[in-house]
Amino acid sequence: MDGLKLLALDEEDLAVVSAHVQDAVFKVSGLEYDARGKQFSLSVNRFVWEMADGKRRSFERRRAVLLFKRVNAVRSLGFDRGNGEAVLDLLAVTFAVAGEGPEGTVELVLAGQASIALDVECIEVQLADTGGAWETAFKPRHPEGV
Repeated sequence: MDGLKLLALDEEDLAVVSAHVQDAVFKVSGLEYDARGKQFSLSVNRFVWEMADGKRRSFERRRAVLLFKRVNAVRSLGFDRGNGEAVLDLLAVTFAVAGEGPEGTVELVLAGQASIALDVECIEVQLADTGGAWETAFKPRHPEGV
């Protein structure tokens, strides 16, 4: 499979990106915010859900970059940004519009009730695989209804 490349410009697109990065893991050191350029990025090891049908005995993870543009501010909750070796688990990417939009807040929902909030002018997100895949025997599991 060729590397995945997605662009999100609205909430519907963002839901697709969110589905592809569900259960991605990353180190705190992989977070980068360029305030002058108004960009926030994170390097992740994403679980390849699009190839995770129930018949497989092994699964894949891929190295990917998630890039958010037009970011005015970044806030984090529930983890130590100074601990670059800490590993976080991304559960979902959501958007809450502010006023009449298109500005609002993109939230990166993390395991352990942690989160990263990005105040954005509008939704402009890119997801791109940046490296090869590797095999994993473990498929992330979620409680019923989650």
